[in-house]
Order: sequence, then C-alpha cells, then structure tokens
Amino acid sequence: MLRIFYGNDELKIQAAVQDFLESLRAESSDLVVERVESARYEFGLLANLLHGVSLFGDSPVYVLDTPSAVPEYEAELLSLASNLAESKIEFLVIEKTLLVSTKKVLTEQATTITEYKAGEVKRFDTFAMADALACKDKRTLWLLLQEAKQNNLAAEEIIGVLWWQLKMLRLVTLTKNATLARVKDFPYNKAKKALPNFKAGELEALALSLLTFYHQGHDGMRDIDLALEEWVLKL
Repeated sequence: MLRIFYGNDELKIQAAVQDFLESLRAESSDLVVERVESARYEFGLLANLLHGVSLFGDSPVYVLDTPSAVPEYEAELLSLASNLAESKIEFLVIEKTLLVSTKKVLTEQATTITEYKAGEVKRFDTFAMADALACKDKRTLWLLLQEAKQNNLAAEEIIGVLWWQLKMLRLVTLTKNATLARVKDFPYNKAKKALPNFKAGELEALALSLLTFYHQGHDGMRDIDLALEEWVLKL
C-alpha cells in the first residue's frame, strides 16, 4: 500500500499519520514502524524494503519522510510507485509540496493521496486601532490594544499607526482638501468626518503626549508598553 500525506500544514500531516498508525496497531499487535528519512537514503533502498522479508513475522510499516529532498530517493519512489501500492506492506509518504509531474504520477498510482492545507493566518489589522482613535472610542481602542499585544505587535508599530491617524486629523484642520494635503481622498475624508469628535487643541495635545512617551521609552525613562496603555485610557 502506498499512502501520500502532503501539504503545508505539518502538524495536520503528523497527526493524520499518527492516527493512521494507531488504527493499524489496533488491528496488529506485532506492528513495526520504521521512519526512512531522506538522510538515510541509499540507492535501491526502496526496492530492498519492498522485497524484503521479515524474519520475525512482524508487520512492517515504512514512513518515507520527504523523498523529494534527495532526487534519487524521489526518482526511485516514482519508478516503484505502482509496486509499492500493490504491496501488502504499508508505505506512508510525507511531503511538504509536490511538483505537478510528481503529483500526477502519485495520484495515478498511490493507494490514497491526501493534501493538508494550513488555514490562512489573518494578520491583526492595526488600522482598526486608527479607526477607533478617530472615533474616540476608548473602549474599542483598549480592546484592540490588548489584541495587538496578543498578536506580538511591538509598541512602536502601534504608536506609528496612532501617530499616522493623528497626523491625518491634523492635516484636515490645516487644509481644504486631500489634494492640498497631498494624501488620498479616502483617509482624508474619513478623518474629516471624525474631526468633530475632538475639541480644539485636543489633537495637538494627544500628538505631543504620544511623541513624548515614545522618546522617553526609547531613552529608558519609561516603560513604553505601560505608557501606551495609560495614553489610551486617558483618551
């Protein structure tokens, strides 16, 4: 039997292989599992495993780990794919990616072939914090700050986004339109709608305090993460 487990989610692949091995162990008490890593490969290895006979009557299972790492290993796998699939011995292949030509051969010959894809990792949207600041929504900004920290965003990156939003709001007070401000229409118009949320002089004060604790944090005078939390709470 030839079974292919491949994809970019290594954890899912390892879990699937282990689950399959457990199902085999439930059926055979003398199951012997041997991992054949690419570093172990020697010419003719798969042929020897295919035609080898166990002297102890056990049921061998061979886990072929990343044959594509060694061209000769992959070539032998492809040339013997149909033989491995017809064998009573279980051959489990673990791969990260498969070339189109390789996948075609294995799909036609393997007993089973399964792809395990990792779910897309959604990056934390830092500009959601900018929107919360523009709306002067302290609660949402605080919650987003905690989420940003859980996503390992540095205080400097967060401060940069908040500074950008304050700068955009201040540009609206100094210019008549996006063209004069030399910015895109969309962020300019959003800032213009949000401007009534702030009192006269408040934007300047917020920008100054943000810039002050940023430099104090880099000079070792304050804990920049703690200062950022305090700044948000005072919004």
